[in-house]
Amino acid sequence: MTNSALLVMDVQQAITARIPDPDYVPRVARAVAAARSAGVPVVFVVIGFRPGRPETKSSPAFSALPDRAFTDDDPLAAIHPDVAPRPDEIIVTKKRVSAFAGSDLDLVLRGGAVDHLILTGIATGGVVLSTLRQAADLDYRLTVLADGCADTDPEVHHVLTEKVFPRQADVTTVDAWVADLA
Repeated sequence: MTNSALLVMDVQQAITARIPDPDYVPRVARAVAAARSAGVPVVFVVIGFRPGRPETKSSPAFSALPDRAFTDDDPLAAIHPDVAPRPDEIIVTKKRVSAFAGSDLDLVLRGGAVDHLILTGIATGGVVLSTLRQAADLDYRLTVLADGCADTDPEVHHVLTEKVFPRQADVTTVDAWVADLA
């Protein structure tokens, strides 16, 4: 028997603002609501840095961000209110692209005996790809909710969800996954 957890990754206001699909956040909210109803733990993964962002100094990608980006002083670093975590739900803060990089995600999951991850997040070619690859190497069983992921490049999203991810994960839609939970 597997113990599953839904990962909601980088669904922060500064990031969701870049996604042109107005139905994206409502779809993720449906997945979150269904997981909660079915007793599937929801784990939120966010990018976050200390004041002064010392963790970003060696990263070409993250050092280019504005000084306050993704710190406690950045209101846009908050998780989108339509999928906001409940007080008893876990928020994991990561320091790089993968949800595992610079975080305690693996410890949290193993502590909960979770061995199956259902992935959602922004961007498909960023956090979802990096997390999927690392999770596969850590022997997690994986499901990707293709329309629960988003990328500013539709071609990248398509190639990953149609050709790359199926090699290591089951790929489905939010509606199909929700129906399977019922």
